[in-house]
Amino acid sequence: MNIFNIIQDIEKADGEVYDRLSSRRGAMNSFGSFGKKVALAAVPLAMGTMFQKAYGKDSGRVVDVLNFALTLEYLESEFYSRGLASSSLHLGEYRDFFRDVSKNETAHVKFLETTIKALKGKPVDKPTFDFSAGGAFADWDSNLQTFLALSQAFEDTGVRAYKGQAANLVSNSDVLTAALQIHSVEARHASIVRRIRGLNGWITGDERGAGMPEATQAVYKGEDEVEQGGVDVPAVSKVSVANVTEAFDEPLSKDAVLAIAKLFIKS
Repeated sequence: MNIFNIIQDIEKADGEVYDRLSSRRGAMNSFGSFGKKVALAAVPLAMGTMFQKAYGKDSGRVVDVLNFALTLEYLESEFYSRGLASSSLHLGEYRDFFRDVSKNETAHVKFLETTIKALKGKPVDKPTFDFSAGGAFADWDSNLQTFLALSQAFEDTGVRAYKGQAANLVSNSDVLTAALQIHSVEARHASIVRRIRGLNGWITGDERGAGMPEATQAVYKGEDEVEQGGVDVPAVSKVSVANVTEAFDEPLSKDAVLAIAKLFIKS
């Protein structure tokens, strides 16, 4: 375990981590002596106690949210990793893009695992995935169109899932900021994949888009909402209903996201 690497990883998500612990110089000096004073086997427990004290009682709820996000990131990371490794899937001109997406998702996984451990939590185990969803997408790793359809579904789900958890992270603005940073990257992935498929970069109503299997409709349920903050936006803006739904993305509840993810979780 490299204590300094862990602190530096957390700093990327929480620029105030040193303020929570002590001053930067004081913290670094403390970490230097920390490793010397604490027996190697006791370092994880001591680290956890230190961060628990720094982040307070909200860390449990935050860990739950992070583990929820981690499950989705495991799914996306393995999907792209296995797709890129498939000798039967010809990604052609899109291979470099999906290689970058794969690296992004791997970085998200490592970030979430590190942060959860620093908050004295236990990262959830990575599920065993079946991206064919029991045969519904049997050629997902050999047919480019099926692979693209699933990529769109996963990225659109990720965007809505992170938005749906924002309220649960309000108590920890630093983790909320990190989650929103991931959310925006997922949104960019989603927009590019949709354009590769010949669609608009945004969602109209609750339309899943041409070529998307019926099984993916759950990803788009509720996207046709036109009332925002109690305001009937088409009525006050005179903008069409279709355009209003394109202007606002809707969150997905945790249960809805898990129901979608479970289609691809074997165990």
